[in-house]
Amino acid sequence: MNMAPSKKKDSHADKSAHQHLSGKEDKRFKEKAKTERGVERQNEDDDYVPVIIKRTDESIRHPDDALEGATDEGLEQLQRPFLSLVLSSVGAGLILGFTAMAVAVMATLTSSLEQPLLNRLSMAIVYPLGFIICIMSGTQLFTEHTATAVYPLLAGKAGVKKLLRLWLVVIVGNEIGAFFSATLLVLADDVIMARDGYILIGHHLVDHSTVSLLISSLLAGWLMALGGWLIMVTSPALSQMACIFIVTFLIGLGGLHHSIAGSVEMFIALFISDQFTFQQGLRFISLAIIGNLLGGSIFVAGFNYSHIRKTQQI
Repeated sequence: MNMAPSKKKDSHADKSAHQHLSGKEDKRFKEKAKTERGVERQNEDDDYVPVIIKRTDESIRHPDDALEGATDEGLEQLQRPFLSLVLSSVGAGLILGFTAMAVAVMATLTSSLEQPLLNRLSMAIVYPLGFIICIMSGTQLFTEHTATAVYPLLAGKAGVKKLLRLWLVVIVGNEIGAFFSATLLVLADDVIMARDGYILIGHHLVDHSTVSLLISSLLAGWLMALGGWLIMVTSPALSQMACIFIVTFLIGLGGLHHSIAGSVEMFIALFISDQFTFQQGLRFISLAIIGNLLGGSIFVAGFNYSHIRKTQQI
């Protein structure tokens, strides 16, 4: 009987203490509220006592809240210790080998059927599998974090040096992981039996003009960064997996070029066949990285920040 008045009194005291901020703290709060949603968040903090509730949020997130979360996530990645970043990025490159394996197996099994539609669909369906494992496991994938790391820079919370450091460490780590993953898959090919598929995919990586490869990689980077954004605005678990599947299925269906998954495929093609040269491999990987970088950072990070934060500023 005595608990309710006590709680009410405590809540009233907490609320009063929260409302009577010092002049400096109040000024800092007002400076942070630069958008309509920012003002709403500040008012919510003033009117309600904050509590922590562990739950799965099924509601639609306000775009400004999603952008704030993406900025915080990007800042966390930029400040991540070097060794942690390296190990995580190498792990991502290793995991994406399973995408290369799955696609090569399907290419090998369907190439003799002379049904292009079946061939394309079968590869597109299995293409997302490695990406789902990679992203849901929390490893550092270059194309997923390319856009996320740009948000703190645009918000003025981080500098260019930190962004370039993150990109360099992650891409090098991803490529190291891709190399070792390719090595393991080649050594296991007597079991997997996907040699013909690897060669077919290898030609898809190198038999295109520079412009075509660059635009294809740009579109793939755009889709991957969109996937990273969708993960942040949706509830955990199955809905996030669905987002990853949708964007990577589109990449596979379109035959677009992803720098890390493509690197695994390129390394394998170089290992198992003399039809490919080191120069061809270097050309593909370089163009894929540049295209993915442009697609993720410009088309997603730049556009998202502009149309959400800039249009809502007051």
